[in-house]
Amino acid sequence: MDSKSAAPDIFRYLDYRRYLADWFAWRKEENPRFSHRLFARLAGQRSPSLLLSVIDRQRNLTPVTTAAFAQAIKLNDEQQAFFEALVDLDQGETDEQRNAAFERVAATRRFREARRIEGEAFRFLSHWYYPAIQELVKRPDFDPDPEWVARTLRPRIKASEARVALTELGSLGLLRLDAATGRLVQAEASLVTPHEVVGLAAHNYHREMIGLAAESLSNAAPAERHLLGLTVAIPASLFPVLKAELNALQERLLHLCDSAEAAPDRVVQLNLNLFPLTTGGPPAPVPPRAPRSALPPEQP
Repeated sequence: MDSKSAAPDIFRYLDYRRYLADWFAWRKEENPRFSHRLFARLAGQRSPSLLLSVIDRQRNLTPVTTAAFAQAIKLNDEQQAFFEALVDLDQGETDEQRNAAFERVAATRRFREARRIEGEAFRFLSHWYYPAIQELVKRPDFDPDPEWVARTLRPRIKASEARVALTELGSLGLLRLDAATGRLVQAEASLVTPHEVVGLAAHNYHREMIGLAAESLSNAAPAERHLLGLTVAIPASLFPVLKAELNALQERLLHLCDSAEAAPDRVVQLNLNLFPLTTGGPPAPVPPRAPRSALPPEQP
């Protein structure tokens, strides 16, 4: 009986470096004499440590070495295209490049079959209207008709986008049909977020929400918006303190919203932002403290 294990399935990965590590471990198990030097020879590379350096994030792949690695691993055309997309997802210099790479990854049929939920979770975190629809179901007059959802959101979205969002929110377990009322309601479910792209998804979310905040200056009534801003000079040591204060404020705001007795009739966005407007400089000198003996005498 053939007891050899199957090679790692590249379509189950979002991290190409982890795939390379698992593939090399599998190859080593199949043939204990297989080495990094032999892999370099198969890839037509001079450095025997290249594979290990890439796995350990000490070096990146280039288009040339990406193709060479794919050849050494003996990937077919579909697998190589997916491998190249994973490399771009990891090494893209801008969010736009990495988003385009993820679209190529998520569009691959075999990836969708293996990791459909992760793709839906990425879209939930990347598009402002997914969490907005998840909250919109709390309205007493909520209508699951995509046309109603699309025209209720501000800014309006396409009915087709609303339809996909409603379907995927159900697939993610974030919305469910209440058997007693027949209404869509929020469900208690944890979001399975692929850690390889959670940072990219967070960037997408905040970029969209900050953009909507800017648009609210012209498309929202003054009574329905409240934008605050402070421009202050601070020591770098105050950053973690301010972050902690913002996190605490977010928790207090969430408690205030969750404990409201009146039925919700709209969905709003609260943005709490802290970011630098200048580069850092040398720390300000601390004025020397006068010795106690030099303090002025107490006045009678």
